[in-house]
Amino acid sequence: MSEELVRIRHITVDCADPYALASFWSRATGWPMSEDDEPGDPEALLEPGVGPGLLFIRVPEGKAVKNRLHLDLQPQGRTRDEHVEWLVGIGAAVFDDQRRPDGLGWVTMTDPEGNEFCVERSAAERASG
Repeated sequence: MSEELVRIRHITVDCADPYALASFWSRATGWPMSEDDEPGDPEALLEPGVGPGLLFIRVPEGKAVKNRLHLDLQPQGRTRDEHVEWLVGIGAAVFDDQRRPDGLGWVTMTDPEGNEFCVERSAAERASG
């Protein structure tokens, strides 16, 4: 039997504008922003209720290289393709499209500050083949 050593409290994202980026990710995930966060704050927090939150922290340098860690999103209540189009509508961009003709694959996207993330097929799409 293994013993839990730590709990991951936050996944932290360095960024130029914490409030704006947290606002995008709040829409993208449906997770609420902390009531204490305001525009111009040096950090902003999304609190999902279960599991680690997303903490956005202002840093002076911009993003320069590919992320070493990224989020994989699985849409709930819509298909992967519908979710990709919706995300583009709220400010994301398609970075690398790995969708295959047989319906498998994913789409790598970037948030408004250029951080990569992937959109996978929904659970319903996975169940149907």
